[in-house]
Amino acid sequence: MPQAASWAGAPSIKGSSESVRMALLTFSLVGLQFTWGIEMTYCTPYLLQLGLTKSKTSLVWIAGPLSGLIMGPVVGVLADNSKSKYGRRRPFMIGGAIIVSMGLLVLGWTAEIVGFFIPESELRRLLTITLAVFSIYLVDFAINAIQSSCRSLIVDTLPIPKQQKGSAWATRMIAVGHLAGYGVSTVDLLKILGKTLGDSQFKQCCVIAAGMLLLSVGITSWAVDERILISLRDADVKSGAWKLVGKILSMAWHLPDRIRAICWVQFWAWIGWFPFLFYSTTWVGETYFRYTPEASITESTDPLGDIGRIGSLSLLIFSIVTFIGSVLLPFVVRSPDNEAKSGQRNFTPRPPPALAPLAALLKDVKPDLLTSWMLSHLIFAGAMFLTPFVRSLHMATVLVSICGIPWALACWAPFAYMGIEVNRMTAPSTILANGSSYRRLPTPSDDFSSPGPSPSFLRLNHLDRDIDDDEDPDTSTGETAGIYLGILNLFSTLPQFVGTFISMIVFEILEPGKHPELHKGEDLDGEAKDEVVKKVTQGPNAIAVCLFIGAISAVGAAYATRRMKRMY
Repeated sequence: MPQAASWAGAPSIKGSSESVRMALLTFSLVGLQFTWGIEMTYCTPYLLQLGLTKSKTSLVWIAGPLSGLIMGPVVGVLADNSKSKYGRRRPFMIGGAIIVSMGLLVLGWTAEIVGFFIPESELRRLLTITLAVFSIYLVDFAINAIQSSCRSLIVDTLPIPKQQKGSAWATRMIAVGHLAGYGVSTVDLLKILGKTLGDSQFKQCCVIAAGMLLLSVGITSWAVDERILISLRDADVKSGAWKLVGKILSMAWHLPDRIRAICWVQFWAWIGWFPFLFYSTTWVGETYFRYTPEASITESTDPLGDIGRIGSLSLLIFSIVTFIGSVLLPFVVRSPDNEAKSGQRNFTPRPPPALAPLAALLKDVKPDLLTSWMLSHLIFAGAMFLTPFVRSLHMATVLVSICGIPWALACWAPFAYMGIEVNRMTAPSTILANGSSYRRLPTPSDDFSSPGPSPSFLRLNHLDRDIDDDEDPDTSTGETAGIYLGILNLFSTLPQFVGTFISMIVFEILEPGKHPELHKGEDLDGEAKDEVVKKVTQGPNAIAVCLFIGAISAVGAAYATRRMKRMY
C-alpha cells in the first residue's frame, strides 16, 4: 500500500484579527516589489553609464525571463521536498533575501570594489561591467527564488476557502511595494540623507532596498509557522524534477481550447509589456534631457540619479493609476465568474457607499471582463504608438500613466479566466456545448479550519490527499491548478526573450554606440559629447521604437482576445 506523506504541526499566523494575519503573511511581497522597482528604475541607465551599449544592455535583461524559467521549478522541487525544521519555504525566503541584499550592495559599489584591486585601465572598466552584470543576474535569480517561496507560503498556509482572499492581499502588498519603490526613487536622497548611505542616488536606493527586503521577509518569517515535512509520500519519492518538467511540457502541448486561448493572449501582450517595464524609466529621462532646452545632462553631477528620479515620477503615477484601477474596476466590470454561470443573474460586489451612485449609473452599461481586457490592449497600443513622436516630459509622463489601467487588467484578467477554466475542469459531471466534461470543486462553505486555541494565532488544518501515480492526476485540484498556472507563466516568460531579441536589433541599428548622455568615457567629454547628444536627438529614440513595436504586438493581443471572446 502506498505510503502517505507525514507531517508535524500545523500552519499558524500570528495576529489578533484576520486582516492582521493576512497582512503579515503577505508582507514579504512589499520588500520584493520594492526591490524590483529599484532595479527596473536604475539598472538600465546604470549599465549605460558604465559604458555598455543599449544592444548589449538588452541582452543583460535576459536575466529576468531566464531566472523565472529556471528558479521557479528548481526552488519549487527543492522546497516541496525539504524536511527542514524551520519549514519548507522560509529558509529559501531568508536565504534568498540575504543573497539579494549582498548583490544589491555589490551592484551599487562595483566601481569601488574593482578599483580597490585594479588600477585605472581598460581592464578595470571591463571588470566593472562584468561584476555589475554578475550582480544583476545574482539579484534576479535570488529574487525569483524568494518570489516562488512567498507565493507557495500563501498556498501552504491558507485553507482553500481563504486562498482568494490571500491572493487579494498579495496584490495589495505588491501595489504598496511598487508605490514605495518608485516613490523613494523620485526623492533626491542626497539632499535628505547626505552621503550617509552612499555618494549617489543609486547607491542609497540599493542600501534602502536591501534593508527593506530583509525587514519584510523577516517579518513574514517571524509571523508564520509552517508545518514540518517528516517523510515524503511514495509518489513524490519516485518522481523528480525531470518527470515534472515532462508533465508540464506534455500538458502545454495539449491544452484545452480556452486555456490555450488565454495563454496566446498573454504571449502577445507580454511582447508589448516587456520593453515598457524595463525601459520606460530610461525613455522618460532621455526624453526630458534630449528635448527640454533648459535641461543639460552634461552639467549634472549625478546623471544616473537624475534620469532615475525623472523616470520614476512617471512610474509612480503609473502605479497610483494601477492601484486605483485595481480597486475600482471590479465594480464597473461584470464578474467573469458569473459570466461563466449560465441561467444565473450577474452579481457585482457591493461597492463602498461613496461609489454606489457611480456603480448604479454604470449597472446597465458595464462591459464584461473579456471586452475590457480587449480594450485595455488597444489603449496600451494607442499610447505606445505615440511614443516615437513625443518631445516633452509631460507627454511622456501622460502616456506612461495611461498604461496603468491596461496593466491593472493585465494583472487581473488572465488569472481570473485561468481560475475559471481550472475550476471547470475539476467540477463534476457538467457537459459543455463543446463536449468537454467538468467536475465540481468544494464550495467555500466547506470547513478546512479548526478553532484556534488563542485569538493571537490562526491554526489551519489542511487535508492531505495523497494520490498514487496510477490514479487520475486531475483528481488533485491543487496540482492541476499549479501546473496550468505554471504554463501561463511560461507564456509570460517566453515573449520576454522575443522582446529582448527585438530590442537588441533596434538598439544596434539606431543607437549602436555608448550612451551619449550617461557614459563618462574620455571620448565623450566637452564639446564632442554635446555634438554626439545633438546627433542622437535628430534621429528616432531607439527605446521609443521598441515601444512602438510592442504596440503592434498589443494589437495582436487584442485580436487574440476577440477570438477568445467567441468561445464564451
